[in-house]
Amino acid sequence: MTNTTSADELIAEFDAERPARRLSGRVAQAVTLVALGLSLYVLYRAFRPGPVLPYRMLFLAVVLPLTFVCYKPGRRGTDRPGADDWALAALALVACLYPLAVFDDFIRRAFEPTTLDVAAGAVIVLLVLEACRRTVGWILPAVCVGFAAYAYYGGYLPFDWAVGHRGYDLDRIVVSFVMGTDGVYGVPLDVAATYIILFTVYGAVLDHSGAGKFFVDVSLAAFRRSRSAPGRTVTLAGFLLGTVSGSGVATTVSVGSVAWPILRRAGYPPEQGGGVLAAAGIGAILSPPTLGAAAFIIAEYMRVSYLTVLLYATIPTVLYYLGVFLAIEMDARRYGTRAVEVDAPSLWPLIRRFGYHFSSLFVIVVLMALGQSPFRAVVYATLLALVLSFLDSEHALTPRRAARALAAGTTGVLPVAATCAAAGLIVAVVTLTGLGLKASSLIVGASGGLLAVTALLCAVAVLVLGLAVPVTASFVIAAVVIGPALTDLGVSQAEAYMFIFYYAVLSEVSPPTALSAFAASAITGGNAYRTMMTTWKYTLPAFLVPFAFVLTPGGAGLLAQGTFGEILAATAVSAVAVAALAAATGGRLLGPAGPVERVLCAVAAILLLFLSPLPALAGAVLLIVAVSLHLVTREREAEH
Repeated sequence: MTNTTSADELIAEFDAERPARRLSGRVAQAVTLVALGLSLYVLYRAFRPGPVLPYRMLFLAVVLPLTFVCYKPGRRGTDRPGADDWALAALALVACLYPLAVFDDFIRRAFEPTTLDVAAGAVIVLLVLEACRRTVGWILPAVCVGFAAYAYYGGYLPFDWAVGHRGYDLDRIVVSFVMGTDGVYGVPLDVAATYIILFTVYGAVLDHSGAGKFFVDVSLAAFRRSRSAPGRTVTLAGFLLGTVSGSGVATTVSVGSVAWPILRRAGYPPEQGGGVLAAAGIGAILSPPTLGAAAFIIAEYMRVSYLTVLLYATIPTVLYYLGVFLAIEMDARRYGTRAVEVDAPSLWPLIRRFGYHFSSLFVIVVLMALGQSPFRAVVYATLLALVLSFLDSEHALTPRRAARALAAGTTGVLPVAATCAAAGLIVAVVTLTGLGLKASSLIVGASGGLLAVTALLCAVAVLVLGLAVPVTASFVIAAVVIGPALTDLGVSQAEAYMFIFYYAVLSEVSPPTALSAFAASAITGGNAYRTMMTTWKYTLPAFLVPFAFVLTPGGAGLLAQGTFGEILAATAVSAVAVAALAAATGGRLLGPAGPVERVLCAVAAILLLFLSPLPALAGAVLLIVAVSLHLVTREREAEH
């Protein structure tokens, strides 16, 4: 599985986002022109911001018609937009421009909407749901309809039910959906219209400039020719490609199409090779400097800079990759993998020639550290990537190629924009009915007020939610419905949101429908279930470390909060815990580990992750006992 068409088909089958049409002719030219115009306007607006709500309305008025033209109504639709697609695009344009045309009166009439206001609002809601269905499937629109039904019929629930409310008529519900900043035009859409589109434009420019190929080449050249080098190469390639992908499945498939033949030659069984690919793919969404879309929403909800969110994610990212690399080392020895000679350039000549591709990534972080807004930082990085592309004549972004890259940035944001607009409907219902506080009291009540049980229930709820809807939507829903249960028990907002963020992302590798693992198994030809469980083993630290955020005061150190000593201590203890966990799941210390040693390592890891003196001391003692027992056992076996 190495050709581009096959990769596209796998992404279409397993990714949460549906594939766009392959447009051609005048339709493609028109779409490119409109998308280019929006990209240029977004880049300009980073320096000349205007009123927020009118911009969100204008953004939706452009992306919604584009969605109906660019996406099929079903998987069997044609690549040529039909009359129904054009009709929906025209209706979307008219309905979305209506609030802009009468903006002042429209906002003023929020408490007494006219019939036309309600009708236009209802049309916008239905079109958003259809756009969402076309781009990410029917489950999220169905969830939105369920929340709307709850807003309408909640008044009929028994009075003594915790989730009951007084009920709202259709006009009031539509008003909450489109005539304020809690619905379609709420924070999720604002994030898509500001942060996310700028980063998709940046990613498209970076990709068109040849950075994707360079990242794969530098990963192949980075490690020595050792038995574990192929696994390390895949992990590094996934991390780097995530900067231009932003999708776990897409990164898994992109890396897998190049790296699976190398893993196979090295001696990896299909399931273990697939596990490495999926773990590398999902790590891309968890890793700075370009986290998944939900990270931008965290920044908006918390009213903090995006750089702050990047700092929150830095130490957990290090722990994630530490766990993956240790698992790779153990499996390389378990399966007797061997070094593979790869026809790739040497590392330092490659970096000297094409290392400029890294510069724009550093520019984003440096500029934000110097106080620039993330909007301007990513615009400067985009311009830098565009200029530096001329250092490689094959990928130079000439005006025509640059136009295609900028247009691709806008079309790349269409599924996210539809998802965010639909998620805004859920936020509106939660705000209107007070469901967040009610759900919080139910969760806290079910857990008996115990933080550990509450965290476990929240983690399971987010994972289950993530099986059905995209990461961005699952985060938004969980943040407003489940998040208050954690904050009510004293967890800080940062810890609660990062906890939810990690479990929303990890839903892509969670049983029983791990999308990234399924995509990897389709590449390797391995058993899907065993590939999924192998991926789960590789990513296990990422499932457990977030509990340290919320269960212990020391967990704040993992989010880079506290003194330098506290942060360093939390990181060091957690790193030892991840190593112990890798030994428990991988079955190796200095050699094959027995059942008793593995159990001791697992218990030690859990105790260490409490990040408190007494549990950490107990965990360290158990780990020492496990290692000592292992050494004694090996010595006895050597004597015999």
